[in-house]
Amino acid sequence: MKLNQVSAICLLRYPDSLSPVFFSIQDTVGDLKAETLATLSDISKARWDDEMGMAEVVEKKGKLWTTTGIVRNGKIYCSIEEILFLAELGALLLLDDKDIHFSLKDIYGKTVDEKNGCCWELFEVYRHLKSLGYIIQRHGVPWSMKGIKSNCNFDSFQGTSENNGVIIDTELKDSAVVVESLSNLQVDELRPNFDIYLPNSKFRKTSPGASFSALLD
Repeated sequence: MKLNQVSAICLLRYPDSLSPVFFSIQDTVGDLKAETLATLSDISKARWDDEMGMAEVVEKKGKLWTTTGIVRNGKIYCSIEEILFLAELGALLLLDDKDIHFSLKDIYGKTVDEKNGCCWELFEVYRHLKSLGYIIQRHGVPWSMKGIKSNCNFDSFQGTSENNGVIIDTELKDSAVVVESLSNLQVDELRPNFDIYLPNSKFRKTSPGASFSALLD
């Protein structure tokens, strides 16, 4: 597989309709318009946590955080693909524990480090869909813990409406439907990577609505 092209499968997440859609994704760095780059007043800051493989947002600017990052205990955390996408746009500075900012080259290095849950091909998928206006989240990871009655970590939830004593809200039940359906397909080495939501100016993390699931081919 070439680095500048990724094949993916999208699966509609509806209990009575699981329809695969195949498409190719091209590297879209050159397609990003100059006018989308952030102004200095819109630059946010996040501090990298190497153990988590994520960053905590410490200075939030602009409206982009409505559809970026997960909320845990009142704080926003972003994944490495979210970090790199925003850093490429000039909308985010990534800091270390001494408040020294990482270069873009440093962030590229973290993106291809599989311990952070990403790879270059996955980032290309993420970047392309975000550039088209879609709302993207890692598959099965809740945007918010509202509706989940437990002190849970950042892991994905799979299974029925009750997982080890954790009550899962309606949106997470829908995630379980897709996971179960994919298992029944018995497709080797395929697993959902991202949940994809249609562009929505009224999007809320506490009630994100229906989504697609994207898999690398």
